[in-house]
Amino acid sequence: MSPISVLLVAGTHGNEVNAPWLFDQWSRNPDLIDSHDLELKKVIGNPAALSEGKRYIHSDLNRSFRKELLNSSNSSVQEVLRAKELVRLFGPNGKHSCKFAIDLHSTTSSMGSSIVIYGRRSVDLAVASLIQYRLGLPVYLHEGDPNQQGFLVENWPCGLVIEIGPVPQGVLKASIIEKTRLALSASLDCLAKLSCGEARFPNQLVLHRHIQSLDLPRDSDGQPIAVLHPEIQGRDWQPIEHGSPLFIKANGEIIRSNFKEKLVPVFINEAAYLEKKIALSLTKREVLAFDQNWAVELNSLLFS
Repeated sequence: MSPISVLLVAGTHGNEVNAPWLFDQWSRNPDLIDSHDLELKKVIGNPAALSEGKRYIHSDLNRSFRKELLNSSNSSVQEVLRAKELVRLFGPNGKHSCKFAIDLHSTTSSMGSSIVIYGRRSVDLAVASLIQYRLGLPVYLHEGDPNQQGFLVENWPCGLVIEIGPVPQGVLKASIIEKTRLALSASLDCLAKLSCGEARFPNQLVLHRHIQSLDLPRDSDGQPIAVLHPEIQGRDWQPIEHGSPLFIKANGEIIRSNFKEKLVPVFINEAAYLEKKIALSLTKREVLAFDQNWAVELNSLLFS
């Protein structure tokens, strides 16, 4: 059997510099991370943006993998062209085709280390289960948001994002680099165990399912009239109760939550989301019993 092919992407956003630095050091020292004999394709997602220290040149690369953009024939947008190139080179039918994709990111919010998956593909749920069982990381299930589409890993048969934070944009930080290295190393080990039949799936998968995103309160001109309340800042993954402070105005007036159920915030005050008018996203905790069909479909992908 040929080795499992895995696309590893760093620098999808050019101002997230820790994973690209890790890739550079890994190329200089191959023993830094054990490849476990997997067929790894390491790429910088947006090298033009990385060289300029920007999140992107023209548009967000991690929103540029929508089918209509990939199928367009006359786009001159840097990130759309790059998305097409990555799919052409490493997509399921690409020149160097990969079955799995792992996209490495960092965040300015206090998310710690986490896994992000998009939708409920059985193979994604199966791999997320393995990594969560191994590392105990929270899993953010992003689905049902029509304003946020076109993510990179959705274009591979199986794919997930590893998020590490908090770290300011453009700043190299030793602890973030080490957490990225450990999470990536453990993920590759999980895939390697799959290939040799040694993987042991857990009984359940704990998810935080995306419910909605909230913007700062704004006036009729679109200017913020309140900011995030200090009691919520830095409290990613901690449930918000009904009546909890959410925002505060300059005069001290507090805007409180009116949620009818307990929700869990993530990406609180993420710097990159200011332009998207997202102050935080809200999730609901779900516990899914592990479905053996997930493992069946994953094995089918592995050995097809």
